[in-house]
Amino acid sequence: MRILITAPYNQKGQDILSGKFGEVIYKPWKDNGRAFNETELNKLIDETRADALITEHDNVTANVINLHPHLQFIGVCRGTPSNVDLEAAKAKGIQVFYTPARNAQAVAELFIANVISLMRNTIPGWQWLTGKNWEEGAHTSYLQFKGNELAGKTIGMVGFGAVGQRIADMVRNFPCHIKFYDPYIESSNPDYHKTSLEDVFESSDIVSIHLPVNDQTIGMIDKKLISMMKPEAIFVNTARASVVKRDDLLNAIENNKIRGAVLDVFDFEPPDQKDYQLINHPHVLATPHTAGATHEVEDHHVEILNERILNWALSNENNTKKKIA
Repeated sequence: MRILITAPYNQKGQDILSGKFGEVIYKPWKDNGRAFNETELNKLIDETRADALITEHDNVTANVINLHPHLQFIGVCRGTPSNVDLEAAKAKGIQVFYTPARNAQAVAELFIANVISLMRNTIPGWQWLTGKNWEEGAHTSYLQFKGNELAGKTIGMVGFGAVGQRIADMVRNFPCHIKFYDPYIESSNPDYHKTSLEDVFESSDIVSIHLPVNDQTIGMIDKKLISMMKPEAIFVNTARASVVKRDDLLNAIENNKIRGAVLDVFDFEPPDQKDYQLINHPHVLATPHTAGATHEVEDHHVEILNERILNWALSNENNTKKKIA
């Protein structure tokens, strides 16, 4: 089997696949300067005579799949295979693997770092300091930038998948109290309290969004929910911007209805004028969609995807043996 890999993939991961399946052709999209489009991907698969594809951001359209129905699997180094036409793959009997939780640690660490930075007024303090405002004998900084500790706060998760659970596991010993709303998940940890969506917003000191994008979640976080938040509460979104009604969040922040927000995602990327109203607000700590951007994430997705592919191969081998027997 020839496996075409266009995702970032470390040498160890490539060696494991080549040792099991035969040949690996490595053409990472980063060398191309951007993800491969439909035409480029079709050409690559044809030129390499690939029997399987491992991708990250490339546009694996129905056309790509229909022109290459022989592909034995498509591996996607992402939390969701949103760049692959899943219906077309299913119609052709092509197995699709992906890597949920590859960036859970990265997102969790940035959550903690940025929430604490906002609560401790780190950015305005740094701006004050670099602006040479420290006068001899003055206690201005001690009084002006005194913040709050994360310890003892209630963190409410909207969605309690891999990222939410990783955050919970990391902050529970601060200690923090964990509540979550997720109709599809039950926690085995008695310290994590499953509750209603409304209770998450009403009772939490920090409300953190961890929702996928689908017909049910787009615009789900609206004025009604945001208005339930405590005046001193912080809103965090490191998931997807489209699940939050931007105008409702902006209104709450501009009118001091909540303490502030930590944001990593925006309605438009690059941001439009209204996004920049949020980004530039003094009560917002914003990052440019980098919560999941660490070098280690690429190692995580290799490990997760290789495990899934090898388990698939083992299952196929066992099924073949059963048929022969």
